[in-house]
Amino acid sequence: MLHLLYILVFTILALIAVANLIRNLVMFSFDSEQNYPGKTSSVANNGNLAYMATNKQHPELLDEAGNLIKEPLLVMRSINVEDARQKLDALYEASPGKKRDNREES
Repeated sequence: MLHLLYILVFTILALIAVANLIRNLVMFSFDSEQNYPGKTSSVANNGNLAYMATNKQHPELLDEAGNLIKEPLLVMRSINVEDARQKLDALYEASPGKKRDNREES
């Protein structure tokens, strides 16, 4: 009997979660289509399709001329496993906790 009750409660919670997800996606799509006051289309700004606030733009997103940049802001390079292991070992050896652990073992 408790198993059936558990399945029923879990099903109800899952349906509520899925309904909430769908509602949030629909509301997000409606919000993205609205034009807010104080925002202008930047199609005239080098063909960018994004919306740009006239006076509230972050300086990290602009180049020297004030145009929106198209480059990625975070570039990650891949390293092999041995290099990563060597760097982690060097950090571990240089950590203050490592020296304290050696004293406790002696």
